[in-house]
Amino acid sequence: MESVGFDSHSMSTGKQFREGEYRNGTLAGTDARAYLLSAQGRTCRYCGATGVALNIDHIHPVSRGGSSRTSNLVLACVPCNQAKGSTPVTLFLADRPELLAEVLAQTRTPLRDAAVMNSTRRQLIEALNVLGPPVRVWPGGRTQRNRTAMGLDKTHTIDALAVGDLDREYGGRIVRVPARVLVVKATGRGSYARTTPDRFGFPRLHRARTKQHFGYITGDLVRATVPAGKWAGTWNGRVAVRARGQHSIATPRGRINVSHRNLRLLQRGDGYAYDTRQESVSPPSRKSG
Repeated sequence: MESVGFDSHSMSTGKQFREGEYRNGTLAGTDARAYLLSAQGRTCRYCGATGVALNIDHIHPVSRGGSSRTSNLVLACVPCNQAKGSTPVTLFLADRPELLAEVLAQTRTPLRDAAVMNSTRRQLIEALNVLGPPVRVWPGGRTQRNRTAMGLDKTHTIDALAVGDLDREYGGRIVRVPARVLVVKATGRGSYARTTPDRFGFPRLHRARTKQHFGYITGDLVRATVPAGKWAGTWNGRVAVRARGQHSIATPRGRINVSHRNLRLLQRGDGYAYDTRQESVSPPSRKSG
């Protein structure tokens, strides 16, 4: 397993820090208000007013997932601050696209995902160890060195192959790269709703509690063989079952209705969709590092 810790400080600034630079953040020797007053010239970011009382405003409101990082803060006069409130900045400045572009340019990529990975990677390693098979962990730098030494492109598949101990001094090499890879996507297991609402949200009809009809469940992957008619041919797709046995199949050309007698089960709907795609990478080179 590759254990990687994201450097959120470097990610927040867009550059790689070294040694003592980590101690000198944006607010080194000051606070948020003093920093904003200095950086934004004591001016309302939204209307340009000066010489008035200024509040600190969150560009992306906290109530909508915004953070209190300095990149998400601006100075705003009281009227602008109250007018914006929890309104998304894209709506508040919709009639001033140039100003909106300037404000959004100062925001940076949220670090929530990186923080989650940093806080859960150790718990993940511990959970894997409980399963029984031995778990060995290597840093991400080892993966990069292995991939570079083999002359391989960077993809998720190649990184997975390059994780671990590759002893190149004794002939260790990645000699083959898969031409196609399996793609798994979580699709869910349907809805627990017992009613179907109308466009106003009121219940329109009750849904049956029985989910399986004639051996099929909504979400199953099936092959439909239509003997005649407009949709004659063989079709693969996900099925939506009907109590009367005339099931609906999603095909690239649209939905078709097919009798359950003309269906064959390919895969049970287990909450995931499976597909394959071409792995477009160059073959391993003879480079030995």
